[in-house]
Amino acid sequence: MHKRHLTSRLLAALADTPAVFLRGARQTGKTTLLKHLGAAGKRAYVSLDSATTLAAALADPTGFLRGLPKPVTIDEVQRSPALLLAIKEDIDQDRQPGRYLLTGSANILTLSGVADSLAGRMEVLTLYPLSQGEVAGVKDDFIARLFGSDFFLNQAAPPWPWPKDRLLQSMALGGYPEVRTRSKAERRAAWFESYLTTLIERDVRDIANIQDRGGLTRLMRLLAARSGTLGNTSELGRASGLANTTLHRYLAALEALFLVWFLPAWSSNLGKRLVKSPKLHLIDSGFAAYLCGMDEAGLATDPQLTGHLWESFVASEIRRQASWSDHPAELYHYRSYSGEEVDLVLEDRSGRVAAVEVKFSETLNPRDAKGLLYLREVLGKKFVRGAVLYLGSESVPLAENILALPVGYLFSPASSPKP
Repeated sequence: MHKRHLTSRLLAALADTPAVFLRGARQTGKTTLLKHLGAAGKRAYVSLDSATTLAAALADPTGFLRGLPKPVTIDEVQRSPALLLAIKEDIDQDRQPGRYLLTGSANILTLSGVADSLAGRMEVLTLYPLSQGEVAGVKDDFIARLFGSDFFLNQAAPPWPWPKDRLLQSMALGGYPEVRTRSKAERRAAWFESYLTTLIERDVRDIANIQDRGGLTRLMRLLAARSGTLGNTSELGRASGLANTTLHRYLAALEALFLVWFLPAWSSNLGKRLVKSPKLHLIDSGFAAYLCGMDEAGLATDPQLTGHLWESFVASEIRRQASWSDHPAELYHYRSYSGEEVDLVLEDRSGRVAAVEVKFSETLNPRDAKGLLYLREVLGKKFVRGAVLYLGSESVPLAENILALPVGYLFSPASSPKP
């Protein structure tokens, strides 16, 4: 079992909050983590994936909860939304911390009334597929390092190299724990095929009335090929042949299942017309590569697709780290109609900004820092620093508070050795 960096935040939430909801895509390791916590803390466990248990929860939610020992973990709670109101009523009678630990492979907060009914009673955490640091067994926190005051004083080389072939392999594998246990490409492809079938045949049906399963599969493949690009719904509608209302309903379902995510556009009254469309990303690069019919060798021969998937890969790694980072920050992208763009803009709670450009190249040219230089100029003291992550092996200062960094820094421990 991989050590999950979210564990400390989960335990802290259970120590002071009546209910904690751990959400995330199916097969990211939620159940494994929760059973481990249950064994350590003598917490009861029930799963609504069991037909008998689900039937009892649906028939009498209040009676079902009364019959459970507390504290309790309820797995896949989205399968019985009525349980949430019963949990609210129970918490109002007994606000003991850690009473309920809930999990879901679909985002129950999108259900009408759920967010309001549990406001102030439930903390929400998201478990993503494995980060590269979790795979390697180190605490990766690039966000804290990026905002840290000693960032430029600590430029030791990453503790392990990340050559191009290793990066392509990591992209093709992705972060689903079981996929990483399969040594043969055809067995990994079989897992993804089964995963896709289960999602469409069962999980999508649980949260949305979608009958055109073939259309949904085609849309998933289309989205994978466009991962890392602007999420232009008009263009997606034309390419998929889906009506606008149908497309939005399908996208909402896929987002609720944590299969795709949209990186919002960022602005801070910069005085220019901005492209406001979000960027589309698949949550896992391995799943995206599978949907595109690509393995490690295929990615090496298609630079355009690989460049987009590479941006998604880095954005998703940083998003994973944001779920446990010691320096909380919101993620955005920036693009203006006049040509300035930045792949990732990170804004912390005090309004300070750091920014990241992603280049799938071993060399750089001056234009690669154009967007970072623009943000630094217009934001002034609010701009902390910028980094261009690339495939080279050297840390190179490009301008004041802007540095080119080997991508290994992204996956390195939060505190790397002094040079």
